Amino acid sequence: MSKINKVVLAYSGGLDTSAIIPWLKENYDCEVVAFVADVGQGEEELVGIEEKAIASGASVCYIADLKEEMVKDYIYPSLKTGAIYEGKYLLGTSMARPIIAKAQVECALEVGADALCHGCTGKGNDQVRFEGAFAALAPQLTVIAPWREWNLRSREALLDYLAERNIPCTASLEKIYSRDANAWHVSTEGGVLENTWNAPNELCWVWTKDPQQAPDVAETVSVLVEKGEVVAVDGEPMTPYNALHYLNGKGIEHGIGRIDIVENRLVGIKSRGCYETPGGTIMMEALRAVEQLVLDKESFEFRQTIGLKASHLIYDGRWFTPLCQSLLAAANTLAQDVTGEVVIQLYKGQATVTQKRSLNSLYSEEFATFGEDDVYDHSHAGGFIRLYSLASRIRALNSQK
Repeated sequence: MSKINKVVLAYSGGLDTSAIIPWLKENYDCEVVAFVADVGQGEEELVGIEEKAIASGASVCYIADLKEEMVKDYIYPSLKTGAIYEGKYLLGTSMARPIIAKAQVECALEVGADALCHGCTGKGNDQVRFEGAFAALAPQLTVIAPWREWNLRSREALLDYLAERNIPCTASLEKIYSRDANAWHVSTEGGVLENTWNAPNELCWVWTKDPQQAPDVAETVSVLVEKGEVVAVDGEPMTPYNALHYLNGKGIEHGIGRIDIVENRLVGIKSRGCYETPGGTIMMEALRAVEQLVLDKESFEFRQTIGLKASHLIYDGRWFTPLCQSLLAAANTLAQDVTGEVVIQLYKGQATVTQKRSLNSLYSEEFATFGEDDVYDHSHAGGFIRLYSLASRIRALNSQK
């Protein structure tokens, strides 16, 4: 293997990546550049992070504000497909990884690095997501995955490693839960959740109010959708990120978007997690409501097919592949008429669509009414049914011969 001179590390400021910086310098004798992606994980996660990276041994720390781009170019296209992994998971971690990896590659190329590094473990999905993106965007760069190389196997070992080198770290020995947050969601794993017979406790939920403690009075929000994208909320035009941020606030207050799921990881392990996606849940309900009005039966069925396949591709880290981009393009085409307004009621953990309208609606009260009408001749249905069931009729007649 050729000599590594400069590495760009996806840096979070947590215990793992704080230990990775000195480990890289010791084992590869290289310069380490820390790269921080601001994907909406919260200001408290970013306070002092540059100083922390330098104190750990990084030569420089770059912070990229990716919030607006992530929602506009990754979350909104995914929403159009209707992608929901295994029927429940709105892909919060999965959708953030490709933009982080892309920005990390761009940073590496700009500073002239010859290697990329991440802090993902060998058990999870994220190692595949990062390295799949690296392979698609910059295959010439070497990838270093410390968790697959080093002998540091516990939180205690990592803390001892840093203490021996007099590197400051605010992490404690006991970390009950593993969490990942961005503008779209927050996930919680570990602790009591590792036993599937344990109910989640109050520590398993970070953002949202307990639905039982949510307001006793329902609140409604109006969502304006244009071509499959949320463009205004409660009458105010908003950028994608601002719309999500606003709806997060509403959803958090009413306990919207909680799920407790045992999912199939790509590497074959089942894992349990509590996910909170308050604003995203509201957005998903809004888009699907407009689709009900606008898409014909075959188009809606195909959109469902796209969503199922896209959910696996996004979850599996295949965003930068021709197949994934083709599905996103198909969903975008179907969304061209998905324009309308939706009113959603928020009440104790539920986001319920109560009103919807669209100028492109295929719903016609004249045709759908159970009352008397002048536009539909009931006698026409007989010929349609006879032709529709013709194959079954012929099969039955043949069996009688």
